[in-house]
Amino acid sequence: MKPYRYHDWSRLIGTPVEVRKDFEIVRAGVVDDAMADSSALWLAADAGGGRALYAAAEGYEVWIRPMELGGKLCFKMAAAQLAGLGQGSRSW
Repeated sequence: MKPYRYHDWSRLIGTPVEVRKDFEIVRAGVVDDAMADSSALWLAADAGGGRALYAAAEGYEVWIRPMELGGKLCFKMAAAQLAGLGQGSRSW
């Protein structure tokens, strides 16, 4: 699938992303943490570099590439949903 820009950075913790600026990929990596208002995020340290901060105010954009997961019932949920804090959550 082709990548697309994603605006709610706070939902991307633990997700592989591409950080872009001026239509160029600056770095790809896994989101380590993000501000709740999507103003900034941190990419985890990896072989490509140390932990790094990227701010929306500096013109950075975050792009994701949806991938099909294996298995019958595989899907990714937001951390809030997994913790039972999502909208319309239920106690099972």
